[in-house]
Amino acid sequence: MNFRQVHLDFHTSEAIKGIGEKFEKEQFQKALTIGHVNSITLFSKCHHGWAYHPSTANEIHPHLSFDLLGAQIEAAHEIGVKTPVYLSAGLDEKMARRHPEWLVRNRDESTMWARDFSEAGYHKFCMNTPYLEYLAKQVEEVCERYDADGIFLDIVGVQPCYCQSCVAARREQGFDPYDEDATLRYAEEVYARYAARIRAAVDKYKPGLPLFHNGGHIRQGRRDIAGFNTHLELESLPTGGWGYDHFPFSARYCQGLGMEYLGMTGKFHTSWGEFGGFKHPNALRYEVALSAANGAKCSIGDQLAPNGKMDEVTYELIGRAYAELEEKEPWIEAVESVADVGVLSPEAYLGTLSTGQMTRTGAAGSGVSRILLEGKYLFDVIDFESRLDKYKVLVLPDVVRVDDAFEEKLKQFCAKGGKVLATGKAALREDRDEFCVDLGAEWEAESPYHPSYFRPTVHMRGMGDTGYIMYGKGETVRCTGRELGRSEPPYFNRTVEHFCSHKHAPCSGEYGGAGMTEGTNGIYIAWDIFTDYAENGSLSAKQMVCFALDRLLGENKTLETNLQSMGVATLMKQKKRYVAHLLYAVPTKRGKNVEVIEDIYPVHDVSLSIRLPEKIRNVYLAPQMQSVDFEIKDGCVHVMIDAVDCHQMVVLEWEEA
Repeated sequence: MNFRQVHLDFHTSEAIKGIGEKFEKEQFQKALTIGHVNSITLFSKCHHGWAYHPSTANEIHPHLSFDLLGAQIEAAHEIGVKTPVYLSAGLDEKMARRHPEWLVRNRDESTMWARDFSEAGYHKFCMNTPYLEYLAKQVEEVCERYDADGIFLDIVGVQPCYCQSCVAARREQGFDPYDEDATLRYAEEVYARYAARIRAAVDKYKPGLPLFHNGGHIRQGRRDIAGFNTHLELESLPTGGWGYDHFPFSARYCQGLGMEYLGMTGKFHTSWGEFGGFKHPNALRYEVALSAANGAKCSIGDQLAPNGKMDEVTYELIGRAYAELEEKEPWIEAVESVADVGVLSPEAYLGTLSTGQMTRTGAAGSGVSRILLEGKYLFDVIDFESRLDKYKVLVLPDVVRVDDAFEEKLKQFCAKGGKVLATGKAALREDRDEFCVDLGAEWEAESPYHPSYFRPTVHMRGMGDTGYIMYGKGETVRCTGRELGRSEPPYFNRTVEHFCSHKHAPCSGEYGGAGMTEGTNGIYIAWDIFTDYAENGSLSAKQMVCFALDRLLGENKTLETNLQSMGVATLMKQKKRYVAHLLYAVPTKRGKNVEVIEDIYPVHDVSLSIRLPEKIRNVYLAPQMQSVDFEIKDGCVHVMIDAVDCHQMVVLEWEEA
């Protein structure tokens, strides 16, 4: 995979004429050169259903008079740019009008994405209909006729469907065709058949050609679904609904799957299909750097104008980010993450069945990611199949209960000195309300109070002897180890008969059970604290988690820095060297709910301490190749960075054994 990719959308209505009439090879090549692009995903077929080349498996766009795809591939290859080819798989509006019986149906017979044909929008296809073979022939045609460097299929995933093809198939299997579990299980079968058929279509003419099925998110805990791809593309446009929390959490899961992966953002102010919308250059600089810091290649989304002329303003924007990335490539290729903490993904726990194409990490995942990023903890996101021996601490957030197999892995991890931080109902056995390892707590009941309060009973940095509001759902537990803090109820829950002041009743000061406990194997916090932090962002919630993690890590924390809370720090290992990444930018809200990065100011005098097993012989800044003074003290390498301007790499080389 190449580092500097563009995903060139070209969803173009048949109501527009002059398709591709202003395409010129030299201008196309000029834009790619301005943008420092070395791979561009080009369109065979769009959501409207039209082909952008002569086709017998499909129909060429009615207002396109030449082979646009072929001309684009030739122009790109001439200057050394790779060309994966895109086909819209789940959407084809031309065929939706001709074969509405092939469409996905909701239980009420409405369609997806548009609910019916009275509203503007696309309609999603079911792969358990003749549409699959229609699509597969289009894939075969592209692989036979064009020198594609990969195939990208869009709008696909495990899709529950109540079309008559699916209803009949479930009935033949002996299931109630409207039973939710049966519907989900059959959706899994349909997706597996789809993936196998498309792989066969590709391999018929291009065996082993890279292939990716895009569903908007890489489902954590579903390695089988990830395995249908040769690589992973993490669609994550921060301004397009994903936000800035999604990509780091997703990337830190994908880096443990042993597959190449890239982060896909966009040049748009908001999201796909926005003509004339542009991010601030600093936003793209940061987003590209964030991919690099998480071991990912990068792809930036653009949309070609109907006339086929590349927008050079867009490629000047992309080029500002990719010129920096190009300089950094020697330090970001073939890396592996260094992590103290493994976070068991809440999404990996939430059942084995996917429930649609756009499943996200949820509030618990977002909250744990945000606290660990702000606290500068080195962490990976893992699932139940992950090896645990890499980590010093495992975090089980809010909802992650434990089955017999993982309980055994957890006990082996703890027996070797590993520690656990669990919150809410996490670390309870799936079949009964008992903790599977010793966290100094015994579960009694769900707390009847919401919200409730936490009072520290030991010193916690930044916190005092008072009741701190806990908005998240709480548990009532009895301490069997050491109590680090207590739960205290309000005077009463807010009801029509009982309410006080504007929001909730004050803390009663009465004992409501243990709030934070410590046992032989780790620490337990009796609230859904990560969900709480995602939804409310209380400083005290972060302070509680950081206290617990610091206590569990002790002197074994690999990286420490004074970089402010919105900064990001990662540590990657390459052959004979480590590369620390320091990033800093502050997203702000614009409009109703758009996170924007505009101003990036350098942060100065950033201290960095890294505890490493190797003997470090040289430290320098990359890509500047500027040497940095360093001191080795108490087993740590200490350096001071004069300034971090958006993204700074600090390289630590070690001596040969």
